[in-house]
Amino acid sequence: MYFSENQLIQIKVNESTVVERILWIDPGNIICFTINIYEDNPLPLKRTISDLENMLNDGCLSFINDEPFRIYFRDDELSEKEIRIREKRWNIIKDVVCVEPDIYDSFRRGQIVKSLLSNKSSNYASIYKFLRLYWIRGKTKNALLPDYKNSGGRGKSKTLGDKKIGRPRKYKSVEGEGVNITDEIKRIIQISLKKYYFNSKQMTLRDSYNQMLEEFFKEDIYYDNGFKKVILKDKSELPTYKQYLYWYTKLFNSEEKTINKKGKRKYLLEDRAVLGSSYYDNLGPGWKYQIDATVADVYLVSELNREWIIGKPVVYFVEDVFSRMIVGMYVGLEGPSWLGAMMALINTASNKVEFCKQYDIDISYDKWPCQHLPSTLVADRGELEGYNIEPLINAFNVSVENTPPYRADLKGIVEQHFRLTNSRVKPFVPGTIDKDFRVRGGRDYRLDAKLTLKEFTQIMIHCILYHNNHHWLKNYNPDEMLIRDEVPLIPVRLWEWGLKNRAGQLRAFPEDVVKLQLLPRKKASITARGIHFGKNVYYSCERAIKEGWFAEASIKGKWTVNIAYDPRQMEYIYIVNSDGSYEVCKLLDQYKHYGSKSIEEFEYIKNYEQMMQVKNEKEVTEHKIDLDSTIKAIVEKAKNDNNVSTNKSKAERLRNIKNNRDIEKQRIRKEEAILLGEAREREGNLKEHNWNLQVEVRRDNNSNSENSDKKISDLIRKVQKSKKSNFMRG
Repeated sequence: MYFSENQLIQIKVNESTVVERILWIDPGNIICFTINIYEDNPLPLKRTISDLENMLNDGCLSFINDEPFRIYFRDDELSEKEIRIREKRWNIIKDVVCVEPDIYDSFRRGQIVKSLLSNKSSNYASIYKFLRLYWIRGKTKNALLPDYKNSGGRGKSKTLGDKKIGRPRKYKSVEGEGVNITDEIKRIIQISLKKYYFNSKQMTLRDSYNQMLEEFFKEDIYYDNGFKKVILKDKSELPTYKQYLYWYTKLFNSEEKTINKKGKRKYLLEDRAVLGSSYYDNLGPGWKYQIDATVADVYLVSELNREWIIGKPVVYFVEDVFSRMIVGMYVGLEGPSWLGAMMALINTASNKVEFCKQYDIDISYDKWPCQHLPSTLVADRGELEGYNIEPLINAFNVSVENTPPYRADLKGIVEQHFRLTNSRVKPFVPGTIDKDFRVRGGRDYRLDAKLTLKEFTQIMIHCILYHNNHHWLKNYNPDEMLIRDEVPLIPVRLWEWGLKNRAGQLRAFPEDVVKLQLLPRKKASITARGIHFGKNVYYSCERAIKEGWFAEASIKGKWTVNIAYDPRQMEYIYIVNSDGSYEVCKLLDQYKHYGSKSIEEFEYIKNYEQMMQVKNEKEVTEHKIDLDSTIKAIVEKAKNDNNVSTNKSKAERLRNIKNNRDIEKQRIRKEEAILLGEAREREGNLKEHNWNLQVEVRRDNNSNSENSDKKISDLIRKVQKSKKSNFMRG
């Protein structure tokens, strides 16, 4: 097991234990600095890697996988005040935290902080407080967030009554009492901002406020010499300009304001913060990863029905620049897009032994020893250019470099791997596209598709395992140290050598934390039938059952929650709590057949079912009409058969229900009796006798006789006597 930056280690000291975080490892993998995360006012400690290895071998040191500080929030989950405080603290220390390792040395740290005081409006106590927060909580910007996320009533709207809330007006006699901003007025403010302020006409906020009053708060309009004159409502009924400004800042954050005013393209060009730089050289494993995607030249079929051709898959690779190790991958039908890139990045930080097991491939850890995030990630302008990368930057302190347009050569390492993999796979995989595809007379290779998405992923995993463990890098330029140590130019050997001799910048984070941060987010509904997400499927979780969510939804109505989900596996979704934790929700049993499917196949199945329903709608309607006609015909015949005049009263007809039921029961039992051999012949001789009895019963029922009840009883005894004599003869 290798030590890496940001790792949590637990060390036994006499009878007690301490938990320390590794802050920095030198490129030679000889010394490191750690900090006690639970001590009051701790400072970095200098340790040697050999001492840590000895403690690990003696059982005095162990690794902690759970992150105790829940600081992995997205910016859209934070308030403007929290972000403002975080950025203020970051601006104070950002120039010194990167001065490694000098900032960890007690003597040099004092000089660095002293030089910082001359340039920053801060003091020793604040600087050391922010440095400790940054180091203890994982060396990320979010470590500097304030600790009152769950305190107070932030974000809760006040209940409006008849009385005006807020600061009383100074000149009530002139201005009036004022008006509360109701939901309706709030909606008007939002509409007016979008209509008048957020456009290309460069209207000021004051002008847009005036336009709102003219459109929504006018009392009357008249024309004087051809000019329109507007009479506004009484001043006590108008929202003030200060109220307008307040809701402008509350309804839109700073990014939304700039984007709405300038347009997204101009914002990204002129105002977006620079996400990364190319300052780092290629010094060791984890210093720089490259990520890219390609559409494979092979057609696949559905795992549900191999006659369904589902098109070509998208393949993502994440490759370490130093060792050329493939550290992450994703094969799916999504992309190239952020969703596909996100899946590849999650795989990058995942345990590959467990990942391979999902595809029925057993490997040992040393065959694919990669489950870390890098210091810098290089991508093209697309998947990683936008708001989706904020968790990478703020939560995991990963620098992102986006290459310019039409400069694929700047990601040449991962681009070359795509070409290499394609040459390995193409000769053996059916459904691949050849040169004469779409040429007149050429074969349509789509019809040769045989592999499912899972089977193609298995092939990609085997290709990666071969590349990482056996492929010789012919075009790799080794430096003097690699030549001196006679390191084989095979990715896994370069990776292992680099970890021992050039610690690099591998970032260790709990796998679940990385997944939760990068997984796509959506809304799910809590309903009486379960947690509704997707196309008519439902989930449940222990917390929902324990707290009675579903019973509450049946009474009060449904509500929504934030969920994270893995598009490759729809059996589970995760409710994201406000404190950064999560609840695991499992698919209900009646939907289990969807659980093992990816969201692509899941959506495909649902769409197919809807298509088949529409396709068969005419036939189903015709059969339903036939059924209705048949029912009507049977009912009409029954009405005609019962259209017999009778002089019995209603009371007489109702009084004989029990006797009528006994007669009918005896008849039905006789008809339904199971008879074998001679019994069937003997029964045939009795059918005529029973028929005569039934005719006599019907005749007496229809006759107008005062003794009809007595006759019915006599007939019942006659039927029973006939049944008894038949039994004795048998």
